[in-house]
Amino acid sequence: MNKQGNLQNKVAIITGGGSGIGKATAIQMAQLGVKVIITGRTASKIQAVAQEIIETGGIAKAISLDVADHKAVHEMAKMVQQEFGRIDILINNAGHSSNNRRLLSITPEEIHAVINTNLIGTMYCAQAVAQAMLEQKSGTIINVSSLAALHPSAFSGMAYGPAKAAVINFTEFLNEELKNTGIRATVFIPGEVNTPILNERYVPPSQDARELMVGVEETAEAICMIASLPQRTNIPKMIIRPTFHRDMSGETEPMVS
Repeated sequence: MNKQGNLQNKVAIITGGGSGIGKATAIQMAQLGVKVIITGRTASKIQAVAQEIIETGGIAKAISLDVADHKAVHEMAKMVQQEFGRIDILINNAGHSSNNRRLLSITPEEIHAVINTNLIGTMYCAQAVAQAMLEQKSGTIINVSSLAALHPSAFSGMAYGPAKAAVINFTEFLNEELKNTGIRATVFIPGEVNTPILNERYVPPSQDARELMVGVEETAEAICMIASLPQRTNIPKMIIRPTFHRDMSGETEPMVS
């Protein structure tokens, strides 16, 4: 399969593109000829990624925003369509977990923040690009969920798992709502990936543990593969996880009594 040919000159919006999976995907897509729009809340991070892409001959633009800001998201999509003429790919990657994850320790602010970024932002971004994709009669939406959605636990947390589970449901809704329009949606479900979000855990994993995890490069490669398939073909759901399973029992936040 010629991924270069299938992605050349496509226009992609990647949320949470300042680090981790989003950054790696932006770089790989740019190498495959995609015009990449990178969004994130920290302007310095996304600008650094865009500059790295530009310096190696790619096309990239950084737009700082909060995906839970409905107005900002829709203005961003309108700006992208005006400047680039189309929107071919949306990768809803923005997300984070909370420091406190137990039922009695997590704060209301943490609950809202986790749901807003992981779920509400995913919905807003899909809404924002849908009209352009409908007019083109083609588009690819890839929503990043998590294995925490399939395996609820104190380890993944009270808010993060349910938010990511809702992302799976929302992706299924998109494929039902948009069937026969040329738009396809995939929910991408990673297990442990060695990204900066690991530092938010109650006990951050050791370096040895991180080396057993899936790397961001192969995670990005899988996302690029999904986007590069002919438009007639859809992968509704993909799970990627480490080959080796490790003992995480000592990394769970104690229960509050």
